[in-house]
Amino acid sequence: MESAITKLAQIRIPLQKILDVTNNFSGNNIIMKGDFGNVYIGKLDHEGKMIEIVARRLDRKYGHRDIEFWAEVSSLSRFMWIDEIVAMIGFCDEKGENIVINHHYPNGSLSRYIKDPLTLDVDQRFAITVAICRGISSIQTELEGDYIIHRNINSSTILLDDDWMPRLSGFDYSIKHSKERRNLVLNSEAIGTQGYIDPAIEKYGGVNYKSDIYSFGVVLFELLCGGNAFEENKLLASLAKYHYENGTMKDIIHPDLWNQMNPESFKCFSKAAYSCLQEDPTLRPDVDELWLQLEKADRLQVGGF
Repeated sequence: MESAITKLAQIRIPLQKILDVTNNFSGNNIIMKGDFGNVYIGKLDHEGKMIEIVARRLDRKYGHRDIEFWAEVSSLSRFMWIDEIVAMIGFCDEKGENIVINHHYPNGSLSRYIKDPLTLDVDQRFAITVAICRGISSIQTELEGDYIIHRNINSSTILLDDDWMPRLSGFDYSIKHSKERRNLVLNSEAIGTQGYIDPAIEKYGGVNYKSDIYSFGVVLFELLCGGNAFEENKLLASLAKYHYENGTMKDIIHPDLWNQMNPESFKCFSKAAYSCLQEDPTLRPDVDELWLQLEKADRLQVGGF
């Protein structure tokens, strides 16, 4: 069996090759300025085929540390075969550079379309949630003896491929943990994106796999309502819980989305999303239980009209 070090060596890309495809990190090749540095676009000869890639050049002045770089490389290298995880081509750790090279997904992140009921209709939104759930299930169940806690699931770390299907990215903060200690809380500060962070992290002093379920629940309500997780100093999670409990969800759902929804599908989907936001993490569903509920909502939506 190949060691992890051997596998990583096979996907290490020389710095000169990255310089060639990004025109020496030209400003003209920058497509995004991320939380950890600039993201460059280019075309790379990969396994005899020219593909469009993005190179995330991590910059220490933005707070980047080696631990985040290696967490992302390690996580992505383990899931390169899974369709719902962003496809990593390789990485570079040469001459002080830390660069992650991924496939380029021209549709960008899910966050771009949350408020757009035309580009992403209800049918597409429900199908996307099922696929994301498959991705989360993979990182929680597919590793032998271990699992991954993502810690930064949000609509910006979910990319959309050419077929508008999601790819989970943003593994900078991810941590690996033993499945034997699955239900234990790992000491951790509340790292992540405002609006998606599990409030139980602060209460219990750490994270476990149910923290990712909470963050995903916020994404579910974003897609259901057509609104952002944090907007005008309001948390969508709190707003959605209030309206769900009072039977007034229609008040916060974009009218164009509401008019597309099958009533039974809506009930199933909103119940699943609400269950993710339970204050007590033990009351939140396991990912495979949630997967079944979202598949049911998707079937009811597609077959309900």
